[in-house]
Amino acid sequence: MAACSSFLYGLTTGAALISAGSHQKVLVVGSDTMSRIIDYTDRATCILFGDGAGAMLLERSGESDNGAGFIDFMGEIDGYGGEFLNMPAGGSRLPASSETIEKRLHFVKQQGQQVFKYAVKKMYEVCKELMDRNGLTAADVDVLIPHQANLRIITGVSERLGLKPEQVLINIHRYGNTTSATIPLATQDAIAQGKLKKGDLVMFAAVGAGYTVGASLWRWAY
Repeated sequence: MAACSSFLYGLTTGAALISAGSHQKVLVVGSDTMSRIIDYTDRATCILFGDGAGAMLLERSGESDNGAGFIDFMGEIDGYGGEFLNMPAGGSRLPASSETIEKRLHFVKQQGQQVFKYAVKKMYEVCKELMDRNGLTAADVDVLIPHQANLRIITGVSERLGLKPEQVLINIHRYGNTTSATIPLATQDAIAQGKLKKGDLVMFAAVGAGYTVGASLWRWAY
């Protein structure tokens, strides 16, 4: 329900359950079929999104893992963004009717410029605050794996953080914006490309509809 930030929130929830001792392993799955709610007559949205799924298995790290695992998380929800990226009809506020169908209100609607400005600003801010809180600089981060919504958002955020291109995973050109699946898909690509290795410090970051915002730090264990 946190849209593009949901996988990031799920990772943090899973880590908390394991840390509390109530769970030994947690499987976090992000899966969306955006093609079901995309209006293919609307070029402002239909070219942006893809369908995808990804998963990560979380488990308690061992004594020999040298502090590997979850480090910290920051999240924020700002409800004012609801009007800028949403599906207007289909819920209790505006149930499905012949009128909502005729007006094509059961598809994603987006005000791209507003979403872009907010995403660059907030993704940078949450990453910077998380790094500062943990005494880290750009040089300490081995790889940033951001939500793959827009290339200009990713490059804008990484440049403001002082990260080099080789520290950032970008694969939007392969899959498009698969919403909750972008981070696990990008993580798999980071491993395959040698950008993410055992002992590396990885930062995940996302901004999603609502608005939802989040960033988390992990020491990779595999």
